[in-house]
Amino acid sequence: MDDDETARRVAGGLTALAVRLGERLASASPDRNLVFSPLSVHAALSLLAAGAAGATLDELLAVLGAASRDDLAAFVGRMAHTALADRGPESRGPRVAFACGVWCDAARPFKPAYRAAVAGEYNAVATAVDFKNKAEEERKQINEWGWQATGKLINAVLPPGSVGDKTAVVVGNAIYFKSKWERPFNENHTQTKPFYGHDGVTVADVTYMSSRSWQHIAVHDGFKALKLKYRASKSHDNKRKRVHDGGDYTRYALVILLPDERDGLRGLVEKMASRTGFLDEHTPAWEVPVGEFFLPKFNMSCSGSVVGVLRQMGLRLPFSPELADLSDTVEDDGSGLPIFVSDVLHKVVIEVNEEGTEAAAATVTRMLPAGVPPPPVDFVADHPFAYFIVEEMSRVVVFAGHVVDPSVE
Repeated sequence: MDDDETARRVAGGLTALAVRLGERLASASPDRNLVFSPLSVHAALSLLAAGAAGATLDELLAVLGAASRDDLAAFVGRMAHTALADRGPESRGPRVAFACGVWCDAARPFKPAYRAAVAGEYNAVATAVDFKNKAEEERKQINEWGWQATGKLINAVLPPGSVGDKTAVVVGNAIYFKSKWERPFNENHTQTKPFYGHDGVTVADVTYMSSRSWQHIAVHDGFKALKLKYRASKSHDNKRKRVHDGGDYTRYALVILLPDERDGLRGLVEKMASRTGFLDEHTPAWEVPVGEFFLPKFNMSCSGSVVGVLRQMGLRLPFSPELADLSDTVEDDGSGLPIFVSDVLHKVVIEVNEEGTEAAAATVTRMLPAGVPPPPVDFVADHPFAYFIVEEMSRVVVFAGHVVDPSVE
């Protein structure tokens, strides 16, 4: 299997993980906004797989949709150094900060091969610490690592009380994303309108971005899909090479799936989860003229443990003190007891608003499948919807979530 085929396969597994995670997380809190990073969770579990063996490794590979450790290492390493690499303001593209690490108690230090693998391919840290005697101090040190690793954009990866003297292994993730639109919204067109909940009752009056420009919209059975492009990064040598080719060019887009019915989000999420490739198949490919077009601004952050939903998805062995086989991760301390994962913590921040710049040099080709322009399409996101931020060159879902009430941060 060549590198591109491997990348496509693992990216497909990541998309499936994104949809399944979204379904589980939404079911747990159906009336709350949701934002999470499938790629960050995928990378953390890949770090575990790098030190797993036997049935534990098999479970991890099954959840991640990968055939081997090598496939995961190649994919995550590529993403860490390309799609998730912050190219700085000179690239004119998205600002992305990403950090991932694994920590174990010093009584069982990491094996040299494992440490080398995660530090190399995964661009992560693997550190032995003293959870037994200095749990709170170590928690603060890990948070300082996350603060520095994300350019001081994300702090408190580990909340108070998340580690203690019984902690064996902690996997932490921090990811931050901010980008300007390829075609910014005019703030003068921003309006305040009602947003309706699942029951059709007004949740709040919120601010909506609006536009009369042609948009990437597709009308499907029971829902509409919208794609909004972020301004692409420019490679330093002005050559646009794909992420899969190791190039410096990335292209992100926000994909929104809006159910026709105000109470249709749950059914739409279930439909997404039931079919592999659903997101790719329903992402709009063509621009169409718009009638009414309103998209609410939203600003939210989420943090917490994802162990519960991972267990629901069939990943159990890594979290079992008796059954976990992470024997390729740490040295034996002579006790004969297996090391296990005590928690997987996740924090994400996202903001969607009118921000952008008119200096963006974007060329929009209005390509249509037929010779006659279609009639204008309305897209009024005034009720709960699902969204995904996708790096289009690699087809990787970097962020995902649901907006239930855009007035709540």
